[in-house]
Amino acid sequence: MLDAEHLARIRLLRSDRIGPISFAQLMARFGNAQAAIEALPDLVQRAGGRAIRIATVAQVTAEVARVEAAGARYLFADDDRYPALLGHIDNAPPVLTVRGDLALLQRPSIAMVGARNASAAACRFARQIAGELAEAGYLVVSGLARGIDTAAHQGALRIAGTGPGSTAGVIASGIDISYPPENHALQAEMGARALVIAEQPPGTEPLARHFPYRNRIIAGMALGTLVVEAAPRSGSLITARLAAEAGRDVMAIPGSPLDSRSRGCNELIRGGATLVQSVADILDLVEPFAGSRTQKVATPTNLYAAAAPVAEPDDQTRADVISLLSPSPVGMDELVRQSGLESGAVQMILLDLELGGLIERHAAGKVSLI
Repeated sequence: MLDAEHLARIRLLRSDRIGPISFAQLMARFGNAQAAIEALPDLVQRAGGRAIRIATVAQVTAEVARVEAAGARYLFADDDRYPALLGHIDNAPPVLTVRGDLALLQRPSIAMVGARNASAAACRFARQIAGELAEAGYLVVSGLARGIDTAAHQGALRIAGTGPGSTAGVIASGIDISYPPENHALQAEMGARALVIAEQPPGTEPLARHFPYRNRIIAGMALGTLVVEAAPRSGSLITARLAAEAGRDVMAIPGSPLDSRSRGCNELIRGGATLVQSVADILDLVEPFAGSRTQKVATPTNLYAAAAPVAEPDDQTRADVISLLSPSPVGMDELVRQSGLESGAVQMILLDLELGGLIERHAAGKVSLI
């Protein structure tokens, strides 16, 4: 049973213009979700933005009932069972919905991604690698998509027999939606024997814009990401880039230059990714650091720690920061440098502008005017 604070966190997160970054900043600024919710109208008014829709208690109550009906539960970022490595990416999800064995999240993780239209040989190799990783005690994380994702999940499940399968599927829909349809049985099996993880609210269909957010979770949970067959513009390469940006290992299986499905992997290797020909290559890369790196990177983080006090920026200071913004994305460091303000003051102004619907956040911490 969720207490009032956790219900308020869901309500805050489901309100308009609230994403992982603004959620964490509001929690740090006001100390709890209810106080942040009560402050939203004033913050929006001060920014001169459009009125904000705040999720109602009734909407959140209905959502919680739907999550429970799906046999799932909420996992908040300050819960000890939350994926430790995931909590250290810049835009970590404040809450996940999960179905399955939460104890699996304590295992070191390797992400496996690749082509949906993968070759039979690549799928066979992915099943083999995933099974050997599971046997070695690793959690295989993938996206429950067609092709390589499916093969990776199947390989880890097969090794487990009828016991818990060492694999987690991160989906781009709500926890109660199966996608693609042909993986309905696989997703149900993983919910019973392994793990299914979702960031989107229940009932949410998997839209194209949701997949990059899912990919950051896959990369963020893992010590490293292995790409098995990927075209040059594949979504798998987005996952690999996100892994690299998070300081995680990027690995790829080489393929024929005559097969377009291998060109993305070959480009990754040419760019410095670790070439993988067997599970030994993965273990040689991560095992010397698996314990120490996981311990170092996964030191519990408090996404809701109180922020250091920052003086309320006056109207002229706000105007100065706004003058530095344009439709072209600009990074926080550049705004701090050009404005001469402390980082906390710039963040406060940007938060107000975001809540007012005046700016949009982009990858790598950049923002732009809408």
